[in-house]
Amino acid sequence: MRVIHHPILGEAKPGVEVEITVDGRPIQAVEGEPLAAAMIASGIQMFRYTAKTHLPRGIFCAIGRCTDCMMIVDGIPNTRTCVTPVKNGMVVQTQDGLGKFED
Repeated sequence: MRVIHHPILGEAKPGVEVEITVDGRPIQAVEGEPLAAAMIASGIQMFRYTAKTHLPRGIFCAIGRCTDCMMIVDGIPNTRTCVTPVKNGMVVQTQDGLGKFED
């Protein structure tokens, strides 16, 4: 679900639909929209597990200030998905704990 008619921002502008992959699952997204918004629109609400207690986390502040929405995006861990624009072909993975770069 996306907000198409916003009482303050007005009407959403049409965008180019692209495909990204989240944990091996292809989903449709709008190019340039926040990655977190695309995932929420596709029903994905859990983005990572905490390092200490391994509890699930999803979107919290949605402005890039916290770390709850961090995921591995195109091999880069600790990417804040709420401020990362969607690009066609992105590969996104749930992050477990502190992010590490692959060797």
